[in-house]
This record gives sequence, structure tokens and C-alpha cells, in this order.
Amino acid sequence: MDRLQAMQVFTRVVDTNSFTRAAETLDMPRASVTTIIQNLEAFLGVRLMHRTTRRLSLTPDGAAYYERCVRILADVEETEMTFQDRNRKPHGKLRIDMPGSIGRAIVIPSLCEFHSRYPDIDLQLGLTDRPVDLLQEGVDCVVRVGALQDSSLVARRIGLFEGVSCASPAYLERHGTPQTLEDLENHRAVNYFSNRTGRVIDWAFLVGGKEVEIKLSSIVSVNDADAYVTCGVEGFGLIQPARYQVLPYLKSGELVEVLPDFKPLPMPISAVYPHSRHLSPKVRVFVDWIAEVFDRCPLLSGRGSLDKTCTKRTPEERESGTTFETPVVTEWVA
Repeated sequence: MDRLQAMQVFTRVVDTNSFTRAAETLDMPRASVTTIIQNLEAFLGVRLMHRTTRRLSLTPDGAAYYERCVRILADVEETEMTFQDRNRKPHGKLRIDMPGSIGRAIVIPSLCEFHSRYPDIDLQLGLTDRPVDLLQEGVDCVVRVGALQDSSLVARRIGLFEGVSCASPAYLERHGTPQTLEDLENHRAVNYFSNRTGRVIDWAFLVGGKEVEIKLSSIVSVNDADAYVTCGVEGFGLIQPARYQVLPYLKSGELVEVLPDFKPLPMPISAVYPHSRHLSPKVRVFVDWIAEVFDRCPLLSGRGSLDKTCTKRTPEERESGTTFETPVVTEWVA
């Protein structure tokens, strides 16, 4: 049995959700497709899919095998492309995952620029705050906030998450405005809990060069960044979101900054992808592009200001910028 061909046939059946359509796109007899899938299941010793006259559905083993096949076939395609045509533009399917707030506010508004540069890349953009297993789920690259940990991955810092402590005017009118960190004991917050662990993430401040964590009580906790901000605007308690995310609310007065002398602990924003000696060209160009997008956004590049917005950089400015890649060494929190 040609295992590479079997993988190609299996993934095409899954993608088209039909043995007949898979056979047509592969220019093969339908009987051959059926035989290849049967032989593949016999070779693996598991059932990959449930088949009825109306529909196909993957078994848990089939879903796991599909994700691995997609990645293996993509690696084969990219390896062949490297040697076949070194001048060919990056192409193919590219699966990216990132927090919804970053995707909607920063990345999606600039996607036309990316598509203009790389029209042959089919971008699949997942917007989620949940942890993603890149290898198991066949994701090429994720954008995440905070420290990370996985020795099989590489993280490239592309920005800086600068938080701001704030609350609605209605909340401050009812409970007063905190002046010191000790005052927070008499306040409540909207708490944010981790999708991975379910643990509430404590507030963190940078005081005298050291991190200070504070637990706040709450009457509502969420695990979604947009819901987190909405709860703050509605007056459920103090919040500590990204400054870029609440900039319109701060300008309109729907949210008011508190404790301006006690800055939240900044966190790195990283593009994370599997460690490989030959980084996929499509992943490389995406990471380079998103790093450029973040670099021209003052609120995400460490040059934050309420009066600054994202701008395009000149070629000279892009050439003077620096980037770096480091092995992931600590646990990620977003």
C-alpha cells in the first residue's frame, strides 16, 4: 500500500465529504477510493469514519489521523516546492489561531494588505482564547498573550500587551475611586479565568521593578476578552484589559482609568509555531507581516499613547526594525 497516496485519498474524502467527489477530484475510479480507504483502515487497525448512504462522519481516531495527515501532506508539498521553484510565492492553506480581540481589532482590518502581497495563500483564521495544540489540531501558527511553555515550539515576540486598570463612571460613583493598591480590598472586579485551567487570573502590577499580584473579589467571571470589557462598561466591577481594546471607551468616557501611577504588568505578545529546521515559507511571511502590523501600532509595540493609532511604516523604518526568535520557556496564561 502506498501510504502517502492513502493519506491523500483519505484527506480528500474528508474534505469533500464524499467518496464520489473525492474520486472525481483525484481522477480515480470510485471503487479504487473505497479500496484504498478499506486497506488503510486494515493497515492502521482502526475505523477512520462511519459511512452511511447519506453522510460520512469521522471517528475520534479518524479525526486525529486526519489532522496528522494534513500536516504531513503540507510538509511534503512545501518541501517539494522549495526544490521545484525557489522563486515561487508562498501558497497553500495556512491555519492561524489568535485571540478574538486581537483578530477583530488589529489583524482583520489589515488582511487585505496581506492578501495583496500573498494572493496564493488560503488563510484560515481562528479567533479564540482557548489553548490550541498546534500539532494535534494541524494549526500552523498561533498568536498568544503572556508567557508560554512548550519545548517543541518557537515563540517570536511581535508586540507588547499593555494593560490599563479602569471602571465605568457608574461603578466609581457607587464605590469610589481607588487611590492605592490597598484600596482594592474594598472594591470588586470582573474576573477573567483561564480557558486551559479554569483558574482566575490575578491582577498584576509592576511596582518598583517587581511584580505584585492582587486577588480581587467579584460577582461575575468570564473567559472571553470582549465579554470582559462589556462587563466593565456595564458597571460590574473594575477591569484590567488591554489598553488598545478599551481605547474608544476611554476616549468616550464610558470607562475611566484608575490607579494611573500603578501600571499593570506588561506581557509579551508572541507568534508561536512548531520548531522546525525548515520553517514553512507561508508561516514565515505571515509572522513577518503580523510583526510589521503590530510594530506600527503604538499600543502594541511598547510605544503606547492614547493619542496614537496604528500607522504604516516606511521601507526605511521597516529595515531598521529588529526581530528575534527564542525557545519557549515559561507557561502561557492566555
